[in-house]
Amino acid sequence: MRKVLKPEERLIVAADFKPPAGRGGDWVIKQILALAKSLNGTGVCLKVNSALRACGYDLIDEIQFHGLQVFADLKLFDISETLSTDGALLHKAKPELLTTVCAAGTTAMRKLKAELPDTEVLGVTVLTSLTDTDTLAMYGCNTEEAVLRFAQVAAHAQIDGLISSPKEVEVLRERFGDNFSLNTPAIRPQWSIVDADDQNPDRVMTPAKAIQAGADRIIVGRPIVRATNPRDAVMRTLDEIASAIAQ
Repeated sequence: MRKVLKPEERLIVAADFKPPAGRGGDWVIKQILALAKSLNGTGVCLKVNSALRACGYDLIDEIQFHGLQVFADLKLFDISETLSTDGALLHKAKPELLTTVCAAGTTAMRKLKAELPDTEVLGVTVLTSLTDTDTLAMYGCNTEEAVLRFAQVAAHAQIDGLISSPKEVEVLRERFGDNFSLNTPAIRPQWSIVDADDQNPDRVMTPAKAIQAGADRIIVGRPIVRATNPRDAVMRTLDEIASAIAQ
């Protein structure tokens, strides 16, 4: 059953900080917690990945202390016994959202979900940086077909949701109905300009268009994280989401 989400519950902020030369994990954690503190009370979710791998799962509790939900974007990918172990190790940390990789297969994703009944487990289909040329070389089909194939694996595994680019949201909603939450990176708010973007431009969309296409949540990183005032950037993005819902 598809959840009814408030505008703030639909926004995931990607706290992807790369340390400058000479800095390390401590610097990254400081940036993430400063961002979490600045967003306290907004009701949004904070996405973390590399920092969790480098610095450990205690960071999840530290972010939650600031009143934010946590999306552990670990993209877990391994054999079934290892994913079961990953789930057991994450059980105490209790991230609200967690990613695995659909290519891990049905059995592995089922075992991961079994260890984390209270965490929304999301399957990554095709990375938003990939093009049709990439997926043809890797999977023997275009991007949309690859996304649909991986989504079917996730459906057999009975996990909670999917990660795909916004370009595939409409076809996923048509094919799978409300069986999955659909969560989309490669989102660029109407007001933002991002230089040196590493996303495939054909798979990027604004918040309003992604929501209207059927996305449950959108993931926004650099436009918010690099803003002079991240909280203001969040509120402007929430306005876009609310306007899209109202239409």
